[in-house]
Amino acid sequence: MSSGIPAEDWIGHHARFAPGSPAAHDLASGRRFTYAQFDERIARAALWLARALGVKRGDRVAVLSMNDTDVFELQFACRRLGAIFLPLNWRLAVPELEFICKDASPLVLIHGTEFADAAHQVAKLASVRHLADLANGKPSAYESGLAAASGTLDPPVLDLADIWTIMYTSGTTGRPKGAQITYQMCVFNAIQCAMTVGLTAETKNLVFLPTFHTGGLNVYANPTFHTGGCNVVMRSFDPSLFLKLLTDRALHLTHLLGVPTNFLMLAQELGFADADLSHIVCIGIGGAAAPLALLEDYGRKGIPLQQGWGMTETGPLGLMLSPAMALAKVGSSGLPPMYVRLKICDPDGNEVKPGETGELMIKGPTVTPGYWNRPEANRASFTKDGWFHTGDAARQDEDGYYYIVDRWKDMFISGGENVYPAEVENVIFQLDGVLENAVVGIPHAKWGEVGRAFVVLKTGANLDEAAVIEHCGSQLARYKVPKEVRFLDALPHNATGKVLKHQLPRS
Repeated sequence: MSSGIPAEDWIGHHARFAPGSPAAHDLASGRRFTYAQFDERIARAALWLARALGVKRGDRVAVLSMNDTDVFELQFACRRLGAIFLPLNWRLAVPELEFICKDASPLVLIHGTEFADAAHQVAKLASVRHLADLANGKPSAYESGLAAASGTLDPPVLDLADIWTIMYTSGTTGRPKGAQITYQMCVFNAIQCAMTVGLTAETKNLVFLPTFHTGGLNVYANPTFHTGGCNVVMRSFDPSLFLKLLTDRALHLTHLLGVPTNFLMLAQELGFADADLSHIVCIGIGGAAAPLALLEDYGRKGIPLQQGWGMTETGPLGLMLSPAMALAKVGSSGLPPMYVRLKICDPDGNEVKPGETGELMIKGPTVTPGYWNRPEANRASFTKDGWFHTGDAARQDEDGYYYIVDRWKDMFISGGENVYPAEVENVIFQLDGVLENAVVGIPHAKWGEVGRAFVVLKTGANLDEAAVIEHCGSQLARYKVPKEVRFLDALPHNATGKVLKHQLPRS
């Protein structure tokens, strides 16, 4: 359904309005682009896609690459053709990439040189017609294509309701689904990010979450382009380099978003204790439940981690905690932005009372219109009046602030009582020496299910199972206390830092 509102070209606008302003800085290659230079490269990329590879409106353009300013160029080149941008998760195995490419049927697969083998296999298995490489500014088919491109294109008239991107969910519990991301979702998300975290034309945002993920692409990278700021692109996350970049006053970063794992690793870096991050406007944290002890530790250091909540399917921004309330409401994901509506419902769809836990539901212009090729998933994900099931368990306090309790599917029932693993994990995290932990429900003959905790210790820590269980017993009701504790060297994570609980043993 058309919105009747055209989808504007953000980069083209800024190239006319402020051509000399910095648009992008690629740290790995050292390349820097003004908006005029970025606009020129995007124009050439669109010409190359259209004339050399035959890309037209509605075609999918798959990109398998580490973080790179070239990825953003291709995203905006798709807009100039009316094509659909399809970022691929480079951590997936060939059969998983094959599944996505068979599902989305891209005409073109553009890949980083380090992924050449996987890309060739996927292209053959999924019958992708065209393959091309890019190499972070070095000689490649992409750079050759841009150099040879000439002429002009008449961009199609696009509507805000049109699809810009298909972004496949992380698939932590099964086959990934392609969430359709419209121009409307991106525009409203950009407006809401600017309103809640203060993005301006002076913003310098650090992009370090992978750009195949909504956290890397849409918080706060695309919103920064929308406001005319500059994105500083880190090829992949490295905690030592991360600390160096954050404390570099000459670089003068103002915004960034990470997941709890990023900040847990940062706190272990030599020099973190003395780091001065006072120049940064917003350090956002999301993507997974943040341990309260982590938020409090950073708060004591004078670094408020501004918590938020969102999903690929929600644009993503659905909740944000203001800087002024970051410590007063520690643990909360905040309030909905202006154009988002939320409610919390029981399994029958009835709204629960404040303080009670239920499933978070969302509605608004940032919510996906549905999944690519998934009519059954669409029917299951939306109510008849358009509310989207987030699958997150949440509650509201007396002031209306939202707290994400856990993933609804991660909850287990022990002796007839609901147990939310995130609550137990927060308690375990209070113990000195705990680096990470995860709690899952396992079958039990008497209680139906009980908790099993998986704990990763910091170097030199000395904790055993009895100490963990005793600590939990002093802080939690008996039915919430894990009955088993297993110590691991590391927890399984996906590319964005989320713990893959389905990979933890239940038997």
